Amino acid sequence: MKKALILIDIQKEYFENGALELTNPIAASENAKKLLDHFRKENNTIIHVQHISGEGVPFFVDGTKGVDIHENVKPLPGEKVITKNFPNSFRGTDLLEYLQSKQITHLVIAVMMTHMCIDAGTRAAFDFGFECTVIGDACATMDLQINGQKVKAEDVHNAFLSALEFFYAKIITTQVYLHS
Repeated sequence: MKKALILIDIQKEYFENGALELTNPIAASENAKKLLDHFRKENNTIIHVQHISGEGVPFFVDGTKGVDIHENVKPLPGEKVITKNFPNSFRGTDLLEYLQSKQITHLVIAVMMTHMCIDAGTRAAFDFGFECTVIGDACATMDLQINGQKVKAEDVHNAFLSALEFFYAKIITTQVYLHS
């Protein structure tokens, strides 16, 4: 089993003063950094995915600081960086081809936002035949609303992770992953 770490959209737009500030992004990014350090030490494949929005979208605007990958998980020279324009990291990118070229079969995933890019990307990865492990505490989301009712970030996060765990991925914590 060859594995890769995929860090999706851990970008400044999701942190304090960003256009889409999430709940507890620092804690999630610190856990993602622990995973990143582990993968670097083990010399395993690392992929950073960076979202840049299309024209007319008011966030992740190309050329702004919001698109920058957060300092906690900055890519090193030689680490693969894939730019995407949709929640699904496979859509319109070379991610699938890159993973296949490295003969990767297992993806370890940390993402911002749980309810968008982790959901879309994990489901797509599974559909392409990858075994997926999502590190739940290395992901973050935000409060949402539906029909005038607020849904707290913690509830959004847990609902999406539990839905993924039902069929698409193993969901564990950073601590469990690093000590297994």
